[in-house]
Amino acid sequence: MIRVRHAIALDTASMAKLLNAIIEKGGTTAMTRAVTAADIQDLMSIKTDRSAWQVALDDAEAVVGFQWIAPHVKLPPQACDIASFVQLGRTGLGIGSALFDATRKAAMELGYDWINATIRADNEGGLTYYQSRGFRDWAVDRDVKLDSGQVVDKISKRFDLK
Repeated sequence: MIRVRHAIALDTASMAKLLNAIIEKGGTTAMTRAVTAADIQDLMSIKTDRSAWQVALDDAEAVVGFQWIAPHVKLPPQACDIASFVQLGRTGLGIGSALFDATRKAAMELGYDWINATIRADNEGGLTYYQSRGFRDWAVDRDVKLDSGQVVDKISKRFDLK
């Protein structure tokens, strides 16, 4: 059974390990460099009054996924950006659904009107995940250069909370 709760500083090492496995595999996240627990803790401390971080835990209390929302400089103040990560080999088991239920509620409590998800166009799993939650396309960024030098298109999807 999956349990979701707010992320805390003690979760950051597990979150970094999970994310680094996804980065190392490649092809789904725009992140191309490994992160540390300190990197994630720094992200968690930015704009804490307008962000929310959730972790999904399995029966052994291990982090099997995490998701966050936060303001983004390219979005209006009534919108937040979302990022989602599920442990490799554990997708399609309801982890993402459980995370989004908690994140959607947090976004509404924080007063947001909509959530933006920007996904690499070659990330079929990510596109499908957000589409299945009710997100709809609203923008496309062509030829975005990642830190690795790879060039990809990015699709932005929108989920209206109201």
